[in-house]
Amino acid sequence: MATTKSKKTSTRKTSTKPKTATVKTVAPQTKTVATNTNPMKGFFARKGDKTENILTIFKRPQIYGAILGEIIGTMLLSLLMFTLGLYQPLYVMFGMVAITMAVYGLSGAHLNPLVTVGAMATRRVSAIRGVLYIIAQIIGAWFGLLIANAFIVAGENAVELPAMAAVADGQFWLVTLIEFMGATVFGFFFARALSYKRSALTFAVTVALGFTVALLFLIVISSNFVSLQNNFMINPAISMMYQIFPTSGESFGAIFGEICLALVTYVIFPILGGVIGFFLSDVTSRLSGEEIKQ
Repeated sequence: MATTKSKKTSTRKTSTKPKTATVKTVAPQTKTVATNTNPMKGFFARKGDKTENILTIFKRPQIYGAILGEIIGTMLLSLLMFTLGLYQPLYVMFGMVAITMAVYGLSGAHLNPLVTVGAMATRRVSAIRGVLYIIAQIIGAWFGLLIANAFIVAGENAVELPAMAAVADGQFWLVTLIEFMGATVFGFFFARALSYKRSALTFAVTVALGFTVALLFLIVISSNFVSLQNNFMINPAISMMYQIFPTSGESFGAIFGEICLALVTYVIFPILGGVIGFFLSDVTSRLSGEEIKQ
């Protein structure tokens, strides 16, 4: 008896409905790029830390290291200037490179009130940080003067401190103008050095070269055309500690007029020159399309 096996064939049901792929249409995004036709637009926009003020700055431990760095750096710089003065500008340059590199990571190595005020005017640093830096620089210059005086008193053949007494000798405006021009040159170089602040060595070399150029400029002008020698510092903190404050037994009232003249020559006009130097650097950067560094 033959048995027949019927094979069940399974047939897959295929849907007869055609599948239509859904295509998402994305609207093209058009980016509008604002073209700055005015190269000076936004020139006075704040560049520093907007959140830094008198209530927040002391909550950051970095500010204490920055203040200490400004004190130590200005002290060393004042010792360098008091011992070498304007006689050895190349030695001053090498010493300034080392000092700037040493404190660069702490505070940015301002070490000079004309630099700090220029940075404040161009809004690279906040007002409270600038004030703290200037106080630290004055304290550092005072420490440097104390140490230099101690060695001078103890030594038999000590080098004399730089003499800046030509203000009251009928050459007030000549000395003031030369100091102002040197401060402007140095302020411009320092602001330009901020473009290379990623490298401590490049930054320090640029700053030191700028100071040396300003120093050589003052030496040539003062010695060849004005018959003055060793009458400039290009640093209001150092000048204030040595030149302006009375160090002799004379009463304050007797030399009040000379102190006012020295303030104008060695503090006010150098600070104005530093501010102008910073602004000149920013103007040239804007006109050339270069990004202004803080």
